[in-house]
Amino acid sequence: MTFEIVNIALIGVAYIFALFFVAFATSKGWLSSNWVRHPFFYVLSLGVSLSAWTYYGIIDLAWQHGYGVLAYYLGTGAMFLFAPVALEPLARLAQRYQLTSPADLLVFRYHSREAGTLATLFMLLGLLPLIALQIQAVAETLALLSRDNVAALALPASGVTSKDLIAFFYCVLLALFTSTYGASGKRRAGLASAMALESLVKLVALLAVGLYAVYGVFGGLGELDQWLAQNNDMQQLLYSPIKQGSSHTLLLVFIATAVAMPHIFYLSIADRPATQGLRTASWGFPLFLLLMALPIFPIMWAGFALDVAEPVQYFTLAVPRASGSATLTILAFIGGLSAATGALIMITLALSTMVMNHWLLPGTRWQSDDNMYRQLLWLRRALVAALFLAGFGFYLLLNNRLSLSDLAIIAFIASLQFLPGIFAVIHWPQGNRRGFIGGLLAGMLVWAAGLLLPAMVGNSGIAFGSYRIPLGMEIWPQITTLSLSVNVLLFVCLSIFTRASSLERYAADLCSDDSISQALRLELDVQSASEFRMRLSESLGAATASQEVSRALRQLNLPENERRPYALRQLRDKLEANLSGLLGRVLAGQIVDRHLPFVTSDQPANKDINLIETRLSRYKNQLTGLAAELNNLRLYHRQMLEELPMAACSLGRDGEILLWNYAMTDLTGVSASEVIGSKPEYLPEPWRSLVTEFAESADGSRFKQQVEMDGSSRWLNLHKTRLKQRTGKYGRENKESSKDSRGDGQMLLVEDITETQVLEQELMHSERLASVGRLAAGVAHEVGNPVTGIACLAQNLQFDSDNPEVLDTADQILSQTQRISRIVHSLVSFSHSGNQESEKAPVDLHACVEEAVQLLSLQRDKTEVTFANLVPDDLYALGDNQRLIQVFINLLSNARDASPDGGNIEVEGYTRAGLACIAVTDDGPGISPAHRERILEPFFTTKEPGEGTGLGLAMVYSIVEEHGGQLELVSPAHPETGRGARFVVQLPLESAENEAIS
Repeated sequence: MTFEIVNIALIGVAYIFALFFVAFATSKGWLSSNWVRHPFFYVLSLGVSLSAWTYYGIIDLAWQHGYGVLAYYLGTGAMFLFAPVALEPLARLAQRYQLTSPADLLVFRYHSREAGTLATLFMLLGLLPLIALQIQAVAETLALLSRDNVAALALPASGVTSKDLIAFFYCVLLALFTSTYGASGKRRAGLASAMALESLVKLVALLAVGLYAVYGVFGGLGELDQWLAQNNDMQQLLYSPIKQGSSHTLLLVFIATAVAMPHIFYLSIADRPATQGLRTASWGFPLFLLLMALPIFPIMWAGFALDVAEPVQYFTLAVPRASGSATLTILAFIGGLSAATGALIMITLALSTMVMNHWLLPGTRWQSDDNMYRQLLWLRRALVAALFLAGFGFYLLLNNRLSLSDLAIIAFIASLQFLPGIFAVIHWPQGNRRGFIGGLLAGMLVWAAGLLLPAMVGNSGIAFGSYRIPLGMEIWPQITTLSLSVNVLLFVCLSIFTRASSLERYAADLCSDDSISQALRLELDVQSASEFRMRLSESLGAATASQEVSRALRQLNLPENERRPYALRQLRDKLEANLSGLLGRVLAGQIVDRHLPFVTSDQPANKDINLIETRLSRYKNQLTGLAAELNNLRLYHRQMLEELPMAACSLGRDGEILLWNYAMTDLTGVSASEVIGSKPEYLPEPWRSLVTEFAESADGSRFKQQVEMDGSSRWLNLHKTRLKQRTGKYGRENKESSKDSRGDGQMLLVEDITETQVLEQELMHSERLASVGRLAAGVAHEVGNPVTGIACLAQNLQFDSDNPEVLDTADQILSQTQRISRIVHSLVSFSHSGNQESEKAPVDLHACVEEAVQLLSLQRDKTEVTFANLVPDDLYALGDNQRLIQVFINLLSNARDASPDGGNIEVEGYTRAGLACIAVTDDGPGISPAHRERILEPFFTTKEPGEGTGLGLAMVYSIVEEHGGQLELVSPAHPETGRGARFVVQLPLESAENEAIS
């Protein structure tokens, strides 16, 4: 059965355009994101690693090695089956530092740009046979299906065959698709969808051919057993290669494919969706491999049973073609086209990224303008086209001399050379770059001399007279063993006998699971996130730098104005990781180190406690045994410090805040999330100066430190202890501790003694009041005698004169002497506890206010104001007339002092809720909220020293309370201007009214 070349080509083009459509639909969001992110979708995308070799060439390998061919499925599947041990550590490392290829991984681990350069070169050489394999498979299968009319495409004069033209146009079409949906990171989800479809089509096609082989060719499983019994040579074919031992070498070769080949590394490790995705793949992908392996032997047996003329490697297409079913044949062809297409796309993308990141970008000092993303996109597209051209050129160079299985084995042996170096990333920290580079060079030289060069020139051996040294695929098991042995031997010997640099050891520790040990608190030469943008703009351009910094801040949930040192270190690490995914590990490290360096210091770096605790919290569910117990102990001690009833904070040796407990948050009003990882200089006042000065001082304690908070004073006791350096072996102090007496840091305790201080002040006030009482008693005695004499003289004056003016003066003198006596008695009463009982009678409040105004008018040296007595004449209250006059004198005096010259003071009277209310209102500045709670405290005054005693309002409050009334403050009294204060004296009204009526 043959097909028209145009028809079969159109079918292939239609399938590729179907991939275009799926990728486009995913990029536009037409496909559900839940489906795209599903773990089984991830498993299907991994299926792209099964290229045209596993679709066609695996049949040839099964014919050559029998059951040994299963080593491919066992080797690759074993890596995923043991993914939590074999792949999960690599996956965590790759995602943490955005390592997208084996070259990035090796550069990071061995801290060597040369390692990345050589790895890229050898991976490119190793994968060229695999690229040529896909092109050869598509060209030859298309030629097989259109054997009768494909010759018309040839150009005999130029030496170009029909297969060459088919291969060329296929490469052009795939280069367009890869450049469109693979080079752009924004469309990478669409590419993943297309690859998942490719795996599904490939699986369905291979299973369909396998089912036809069993039931269409043999008639069922029983008939297949009968055929095998009749053809004993087929059974012998399955076991003979295993007895020869070549299957063990195959298993070793195929183990490396899951981690060493860049396209499989990207899919399985660097671009995994989540930990759950890899765990699902640990059983899902081996299941996928099992389904792909089931049809292999039935297809091979069916080809021999039908005696097809095509090569064994194309039995997958020849068996349905021999059946005469056009549908099954086209399905088989599309399955092979799908396998080759997916592998080519992913291989060229992976290689283009490696070449750009490790050859092109690091070779020049990168200076980008604002369209850096577009530049990188077009550079990657150019590299994709160049790689397709290189693959096509290599395909022409080989000229179909090698089978698909031979090309695959050559590529797999090359990838095997990277396995020792990748194994040492996690499991052998002693390995260094000299050992890796030396072993890789030696192994690749053996591979190139034994396999690659003979394949390229078509030479199978070197003759020395009568002695011939075989080369090429004839001795590939021996070359595999030799190359890997030399590689491992040099790697181990050079790593043992040469010294690794400090940076290499640091990178090795980061790669190990115990990366917590390298959580160091280094000081950055950058003070804010905005400074990140400014510095990175020199290399990335202003727009790109701003976009990358904003993206990193969003990923870390940090604000745009972030400036805490701990957060800035996180931002630096995240930026370096993101730029590694964009520009490669080498260039990203150069840019970040150049623009965002750490401050060099003679002191050893401190442990980053916050980072350590963050990682412990992240991996707490994975801790077992002693590690889990130690973590529980840490959490217990941490909780004790956090819930300590005394405010506590811990400072590192560099001044960074490491602890800020709940009590500290309550005291300062600053949450721990705002200050952890910052410096005391970033705290708001008064805490900035308080903590900074105390931390830098040599004092161990400071007592009764007064600070102003929200307009009120608080008193604090400060205590400090320095955390000592850990002692060395046998109790000896470390040398570093003798150099720096500051130790590892310090713990500050802040004790709030405000309540105690207030109680002490109240006690002092009580003592002062007692002293005033004793003084008042003496004053009453000493002043009483002269006052009595004055009163007697005034009385005599009344009897000795009939002059009305003299009599009026005598009455005023007697009234004031009585007032003096009552004032002294009031002072004594105020200074003693308890209320002083006095005789109460109805009081004319209007007359009391008027007398107070008259008395204040005698003081000519005070502010000139106008008093307005608006109290009704019929407003009475039950009380002591003289003491109420004293209330109004004190209120009016304060109102006059607060008012400006020419001000107005109004005194209003009214009744409310059975109370007589007298309101004294001024037009001064009012009373601030900070002073409202203290104005009634004895000895509290806002006046200048010598202007007031602080007893006026306290005495007013005491007298009003004695009368069973209340004192109310309204400030501001005039809301429209925000000025003035109003004091409202509220006195009982009912008894007074009854007395007045009676």
